[in-house]
Amino acid sequence: MAMGAVLSSRTFASPLSSSGKQHEMKQNNSSPPTGHKFSPLTTRTTIFQVSNYSRSTSMATFKLSGRFHQPVLESSSIRRWWFYSANLKRRRIECFLTSDPINTGWLKPRRWDNFTSLDTACVQPDYKIPVRTRADCKAEQYEITGSPLSPSDVPTEAVLIGDTDEISPWWQQFPKRWTIVVLCFFSFLLCNMDRVNMSIAILPMSSEFGWSPATVGLIQSSFFWGYLLTQILGGIWADRFGGKIVLGFGVVWWSIATVLTPLAAKIGLPFLLVMRAFMGIGEGVAMPAMNNILSKWVPVSERSRSLALVYSGMYLGSVTGLAFSPLLISRFGWPSVFYAFGSLGSVWFALWQRKAHSSPSEDPELSKDEKRHILGGSTLKEPVTSIPWKLILSKPPVWALIVSHFCHNWGTFILLTWMPTYYNQVLKFNLTESGLLCVLPWLTMAVFANIGGWIADTLVERGVSITNVRKIMQSIGFLGPALFLTLLSKVRTPAMAVLCMACSQGSDAFSQSGLYSNHQDIGPRYAGVLLGLSNTAGVLAGVFGTAATGYILQKGSWDSVFQVAVVLYIVGTVVWNVFSTGEKVLE
Repeated sequence: MAMGAVLSSRTFASPLSSSGKQHEMKQNNSSPPTGHKFSPLTTRTTIFQVSNYSRSTSMATFKLSGRFHQPVLESSSIRRWWFYSANLKRRRIECFLTSDPINTGWLKPRRWDNFTSLDTACVQPDYKIPVRTRADCKAEQYEITGSPLSPSDVPTEAVLIGDTDEISPWWQQFPKRWTIVVLCFFSFLLCNMDRVNMSIAILPMSSEFGWSPATVGLIQSSFFWGYLLTQILGGIWADRFGGKIVLGFGVVWWSIATVLTPLAAKIGLPFLLVMRAFMGIGEGVAMPAMNNILSKWVPVSERSRSLALVYSGMYLGSVTGLAFSPLLISRFGWPSVFYAFGSLGSVWFALWQRKAHSSPSEDPELSKDEKRHILGGSTLKEPVTSIPWKLILSKPPVWALIVSHFCHNWGTFILLTWMPTYYNQVLKFNLTESGLLCVLPWLTMAVFANIGGWIADTLVERGVSITNVRKIMQSIGFLGPALFLTLLSKVRTPAMAVLCMACSQGSDAFSQSGLYSNHQDIGPRYAGVLLGLSNTAGVLAGVFGTAATGYILQKGSWDSVFQVAVVLYIVGTVVWNVFSTGEKVLE
């Protein structure tokens, strides 16, 4: 509860006391006893200059019964203190005032002491604009004896100086921009859960339906047929209609396709290929829509961290899917994994519709302080009505994004779709072991993506140019996997193979602070279109790489698969460091 009044340190007498014994209100600045537990009391208060008011001035009435209650105005307009017992607890109050007008955060506490009178204690504030002030009060109990007070003996200086409303719960104070980030995180979690379940289910499905490795590769790549179609379209839709609508549509679409996958497989291979393509259509709009909405909600100083968190949702989705799919398949059969994962999309969509908005200007609950922090002095621009394709495609940094995204995704999608097969055929792990061991590399990516995000934002805050930060992080994201995939072809023990795979994926995660953050750097207004454009090249790498891996394995070995990926990683490193930039090139 909040204390809404400040009492002067005057001595006053009770007329109801026969002995004329005085009650004395004193300030105590002594240190608290060691080990004494304080009860924190927090209130939101605005201090303003006060003067001595007479008893006829309209004041608030407080009722005390061991604790303070909300003030109640009475018609008599006289402040009264009601004491229900002659033997009450007196409290020593120590106040610490802190305020932060911008982020409503905490600055260094300042002790509010040495009260001599209200005229000196409550002074005109220095702030010229309304600020949010907090007071932390520590109370220690000690005894006071005497008779009840008469209403006529209320100190005239006891004045209500602020509201006594309680602070909102922490979940209501959670920044709205990070609410959007967390919801995007869970959408990407579901995205990869629904995508990688086929990597596990394909093993019992191929045994049941008699599919060859080439057919398995065709099924795996069919997802990317639809995924490819909606990359650029998803970016255009998001930039025109808003990320909320487009991302919500994508989650609902791919969730329905996931649930219908077992039925399509039992009807026939062509129906399964079409259903996987339909699923790709839904997931294809996710990244452009997410990039669009975060470009409006997240300031540049938090960009790497927010994107790293969202993309770590993809990695944790792979972890969740690869960990639970074998358990569901072994107990309920392979169709169960599609039913279970697909149904989760409805839960997410309900939260998304209630909490998300495409931009800060559309959120009526967004505070002015947070909106000012998000915009950083700039103004929100109108939604895109036309895409300047000629201008976009004339910029070398855009082509650096396209080429680097292709090189990056070739290796990433091979590991995503073929890793369980590699563990099963090369390392001789069974189905359950293959799924569980596939968790380690993706868990490593989830951890290192966020580490890379914090490192990148810290470098930016310390003055390192955005261009250098992006080049450093992406070079790690290319050269790390190239090194560990080269070592993977040399090792012969399962433990070392799993370790190399984990290290390869962990270093790959630094790309989230490199090329995946660069779309918002060079053209925030066209962030959705830019990601759709570069990710189209990345999807082509997934289509060709996943299908090519199946044909390579029919005539060659896994060493050949890894060598192709290493060459593309090196090409991407050169292109990125020569042509990329962190400066805005598209207005």
